[in-house]
Amino acid sequence: MDLFKKIADYRTETERLAWAGTFAEYIEKLRENPRLAMTAHARVYEMIASQGIVEENGRRKYNFFEKEIFGLDLAIEKLVEEYFHSAARRLDVRKRILLLMGPVSGGKSTIVTLLKKGLEQFSRTDEGAVYAIQGCPMHEEPLHLIPHELRPEVEAELGVKIEGNLCPSCQIRLREEYGGRIEDVLVERVLISEENRIGIGTFSPSDPKSQDIADLTGSIDFSTITQYGSESDPRAYRFDGELNKANRGLMEFQEMLKCDEKFLWNLLSLTQEGNFKAGRFALISADELIIAHTNESEYKAFISNKKNEALQSRMIVMPIPYNLKVSEEEKIYAKLIKQSDMKHVHIAPHSFRAAAIFSILTRLKESKKQGMDLVKKMRMYDGEEVEGYKEADLKEMQNEYLEEGMTGIDPRYVINRISSALIRHDLEFINALDVLRALKDGLDQHPSITKEERERYLNFISIARKEYDELAKKEVQKAFVYSFDESAKTLFNNYLDNIEAYCNWAKIKDPLTGEEMDPDERLMRSIEEQIGISENAKKAFREEILIRMSSYSRKGKRFDYSSHERLREAIEKKLFTDLKDIVKITTSTKTPDENQLKRINEVIKRLVEEHGYTTASANELLRYVGSLLNR
Repeated sequence: MDLFKKIADYRTETERLAWAGTFAEYIEKLRENPRLAMTAHARVYEMIASQGIVEENGRRKYNFFEKEIFGLDLAIEKLVEEYFHSAARRLDVRKRILLLMGPVSGGKSTIVTLLKKGLEQFSRTDEGAVYAIQGCPMHEEPLHLIPHELRPEVEAELGVKIEGNLCPSCQIRLREEYGGRIEDVLVERVLISEENRIGIGTFSPSDPKSQDIADLTGSIDFSTITQYGSESDPRAYRFDGELNKANRGLMEFQEMLKCDEKFLWNLLSLTQEGNFKAGRFALISADELIIAHTNESEYKAFISNKKNEALQSRMIVMPIPYNLKVSEEEKIYAKLIKQSDMKHVHIAPHSFRAAAIFSILTRLKESKKQGMDLVKKMRMYDGEEVEGYKEADLKEMQNEYLEEGMTGIDPRYVINRISSALIRHDLEFINALDVLRALKDGLDQHPSITKEERERYLNFISIARKEYDELAKKEVQKAFVYSFDESAKTLFNNYLDNIEAYCNWAKIKDPLTGEEMDPDERLMRSIEEQIGISENAKKAFREEILIRMSSYSRKGKRFDYSSHERLREAIEKKLFTDLKDIVKITTSTKTPDENQLKRINEVIKRLVEEHGYTTASANELLRYVGSLLNR
């Protein structure tokens, strides 16, 4: 990569985006594209929508959040549709503070950071271009220059909506610099930037005794009082508070409910009327989306205080729970570890999965459904099929507890423990057992876990270990099967031929001799018994397979051994059972013979090339699975 060429290209692009002209020229731009005058709320929604929206099973997924937020599709859909989309259409929710409420390390700050970065990038596009009065400390919408009496006609002609008043600074400049000639006022294109304090403001609470309201609304510049003679002269005021600078974009309140009350009072008028009080001026207009975040305990304390009712009524509370899908939790850990400098230590496959199983189990609540335990629930939440339960059962469980996912182990704790496993000296790799051991050791140091919770969590680590044991055995046994897919397909087709003949009271032909024979009951039962199909239930199971085959055929879809989840499991288990003794002998022999050594090397090669292991971690996996099979 030519670094300096990239820098030069970026500089050239920034220069290309720059535009300055008169208000009259800006009006001509608006005639061509009225969307230039969109509100801050509309800008945020258009930014999200511009990345693409995918419809899936009646749900909407937003590409904007896909790379950073995992497993929160329902929460994100609700957030975008119920707040951003509605606010963009000027519905009343835009006059509310958006409060993201959820447990620590659940993704609230990440969502806000994404929105801020997204706005910066969107303002560099033609669709997201922002124009402001040149020299205005609040980068305000140039249409504010138009007198109120003329606005209805202008709105009708241009197809725009004009809201808000000219800020005190621009009012005096219009009189002093331009002699009231609105058409001559200079307008420029601005790029939203948190660093340059354009269109993004961030307020973080500190000591209430030392923190000043000026942090939000700006302050008097006392050095200019003698020059301008009055504290009410806009030229003697610094319009540099976070609310001033966030105009046209987004204002983030970090840990909002920790703020002193006097800082929150400004928000009452800002949310409802779109203005706030500063210095000795009339109300100052501001067009900004206010987004805050807090945890559940602070929110409950806030709403229990009657004094906060006025502010509470001006909030839209969006719960942001923990992710409840194992596969999505793995992505969170992979993302966080990728950002570290520990890429030289190999993390063996299924390590993140074992940690994710533990985390998700701590967040789930026991279902009231008969026969449903946490492991089955975890699998269904992750999109797996569980015998005896359907899609309707999944939706019912998701609606059982509105607060599910608001408690449990947070990703930060897991990453801390994985980090402690990674940081040990002279390690080539770590595996799932190392991660689970680190998680277990860390429970004693976790400050907020009670004795009862610790016992539960230790049980969840045991469950995660059992789940990993099964994964490890399957992986090794698969690697031992030469051309596993071919073996599975052969066994599958053989089974299908037999159950078809069985259900149709027919015979099957021997492929070698052509002799007609009865269906091979022994073969069929050896497969069905792998998944607990009883003698009484075998006929119903076989008929179910044929019905599924027929359904696939009508739809023009190919029915293979993985098309039926339980049959796939049965085929795999049958193959693995046949191989078990070979695996046991080969992996546990201390001095393998030539054939065994050749087989081991083939298996290691397959684990490295097809499953993502290193030679060392594959060797360790084989030793571990050998010990499991010999127990």
